Amino acid sequence: MSGHGHGHGGHSHGCGCEGEHEPAERGLEYGLYRRIDIEKVQCLNESREGDGKLVFKPWDQRTDREKYVDSDADEELLFNIPFTGSVKLKGIIIAGEDDDSHPAEMKLYKNIPHMSFDDTGREPEQAFRLNRDPLAQLEYPTKIARFSNVEHLSIHLSRNFGAESTRVYYIGLRGEYAEAHRHEVTICNYELAANPADHKVETLTPQTHFIS
Repeated sequence: MSGHGHGHGGHSHGCGCEGEHEPAERGLEYGLYRRIDIEKVQCLNESREGDGKLVFKPWDQRTDREKYVDSDADEELLFNIPFTGSVKLKGIIIAGEDDDSHPAEMKLYKNIPHMSFDDTGREPEQAFRLNRDPLAQLEYPTKIARFSNVEHLSIHLSRNFGAESTRVYYIGLRGEYAEAHRHEVTICNYELAANPADHKVETLTPQTHFIS
């Protein structure tokens, strides 16, 4: 109940999305987890190695309580998330337990591979105060202009609501994905190869056996 009580103002859109979209369509929007290079995901200060990767899961598993990550030494968690191409990030959902272990603050950084806690003093691209959201209903919209060309995303959960450790069940990412293209290189090479041939037409033309 408390999550709905706090879901006013800038976050009211997140509460209303369930009724506005068909579940299948909503799941499609939150399909960016498929574009994560999951084996290279890092989660700093996770209590058990590898658990940080488990929270990037399909939309229909967002309320699953079997897979989660707990913080270890203190309440902070830092996720380093490489994508397999370029992403335009539009929104993010963070779901935890309905108690004080739920993250209370999130900072987003882009294109800083292997970010460490020492790097979190720098200015983030965007920061959010979070509400408790055990059912993964609240979306936090990003400033798309700042997240239009993301190849690596870092999520710093800097504090929770007062517990000794932080627990996260689900991180959902909404946006668009583009493969890395190299058409420019191909065109450039083609033009470079074609220019000398223009000056050797007379030499090449009689040698018809070279033309297939």
